[in-house]
Amino acid sequence: MDASTTGCAAAGLALLYVIYRRFTRISIADVPGPAPESFLLGNLRELFQEQAGESDFLWQKEFGDCLRIKGALGEDGLLISDPKAIQYIFQTSGYNFPKWHERREFSRMFNGRSLTWAEGSTHKRQRKVMLPAFGAPETKALLPVFQSVAEQMTSKWKDILDVSDSQSVELNVTSYLTRATLDAIGIGAFDYNFGAMEDGNNPVVRAYSNLLVDTFGRPSALRIFAQGIMHHVPSPILTKIFDNLNSPSVGRVREMTRMLGKLGKQLVDEKSGALSLGGKGSRDVMSLLVRANVAEDDRVKLSEDEMLSQMRTIMFAGHETITNTMGFILLELARHPEVQARLREEIRATEAAVRARGASTFTNGDLEGMVYTVAVMKEVMRIHPVVPHLFRESTRDDAVPLFKPITTSSGKVLDEVPIPKGMKIIISVAAYNRNKDVWGDDAHAFDPDRWLSNDGDGRKTKAPSLGVYGNLLTFASGLRSCIGWRFAVMEVQAFLIELISNFEFSLTENSKQLRRESCGVMVSTVEGEVEKGGQVPLRIPVVDRD
Repeated sequence: MDASTTGCAAAGLALLYVIYRRFTRISIADVPGPAPESFLLGNLRELFQEQAGESDFLWQKEFGDCLRIKGALGEDGLLISDPKAIQYIFQTSGYNFPKWHERREFSRMFNGRSLTWAEGSTHKRQRKVMLPAFGAPETKALLPVFQSVAEQMTSKWKDILDVSDSQSVELNVTSYLTRATLDAIGIGAFDYNFGAMEDGNNPVVRAYSNLLVDTFGRPSALRIFAQGIMHHVPSPILTKIFDNLNSPSVGRVREMTRMLGKLGKQLVDEKSGALSLGGKGSRDVMSLLVRANVAEDDRVKLSEDEMLSQMRTIMFAGHETITNTMGFILLELARHPEVQARLREEIRATEAAVRARGASTFTNGDLEGMVYTVAVMKEVMRIHPVVPHLFRESTRDDAVPLFKPITTSSGKVLDEVPIPKGMKIIISVAAYNRNKDVWGDDAHAFDPDRWLSNDGDGRKTKAPSLGVYGNLLTFASGLRSCIGWRFAVMEVQAFLIELISNFEFSLTENSKQLRRESCGVMVSTVEGEVEKGGQVPLRIPVVDRD
């Protein structure tokens, strides 16, 4: 048999297999869900052009916690906010539900082959090396860093108020938070001060300024369609496509990665050199990571490229998520002045206790005892999860169990949903965090008091336990839960205490027109001003300490 005959035979067998799989694979056509807007885009435009979570809430109310949605070219997929299904996907099944490979390419473009990109044994190896740098004792040691940066921002705002003709000013708090969190992540994670609070025009600030909004904000129908069909492009080809993309936003991403790559190599070399000379090194995350990596067997160590990729990931994740979370916290406190006043009362009472023992700064023990402050943080993270969707696909034919059974279009009641190999699944963090079967009938209401009973467990049912912080899905769950969640929580609390202790926050006309922009993470923008990037404009006077 000659080569051409062999090739034709192979192609014919492949075609027969595709046809066989098409007609024999498990179908979810009977699972109810919204009608697609079009064959080309399915329901994708609603998910990615409208405000983050809005379609999820509407569909959850009408179709339940596990529903069928359409992707590009009529492809079936699932949108899931059912707690038992999420527990199965993230915890029980481990690595059997990897990220969509096109989403991994986006991650590689921003952060390299880091923990957010890795799957399977590579992810397990990287996470094992990184875990010692993100433990509870290591994170608690960084509290003075966060307090110092928060105090710098307070000083900056007071200087602005001192030269103001009125007793208050309107500020876009996001523009200052982004600089403060860059300094906090620089010092806490790398023992390196970017100087962003002192110079808002330095190269790192410019590189990160509105990067996600510019890259992913308000995607066109054409871009949504292109991303929808990328799933069917083999990974090696997709990698080449991403490496050769040419646009202003991609150019910015590449400039940011070059800048951080150069800085990262300098820092890794310095910390490795200090360790080789017998020094213990600093307590920053990168020093701890270098030390942990040296202690590992050569077969599991991180390569230099992996180390530099982890730095980019820590910078990106720590800066973007904390900035936007803090923006939403201050926004909700401006919307609910009674909550803000009660929070300030707890801060004042803790300040009095600190002074009574002859100290001047809050300790980790003080933070842990501030139950209402923690309740406010958890409630905002529940209402405004900065990562509203997580993307997974099945590696085999499977059946996902459900906490709440669904009734199919033909009238069958299912307590598990059979899914075929290769099916795309979107985990709706936004909808799970407001699931009435977990949080009660008031799930859409902002109520920090829900966290003050039942030992700080905000759930009102016996739903499965998820997440690493208050059963929220905000930091994901299971093997791929956010490795730096303690870092994020402590930084947010340190900033929150400092700001509420010194300032009062109230709404402005612009802050009444905010929308939750879906652009990889959830960013607050002013309606009609998406090109200006993230904004949370609030009116701020110095608070009366008496």
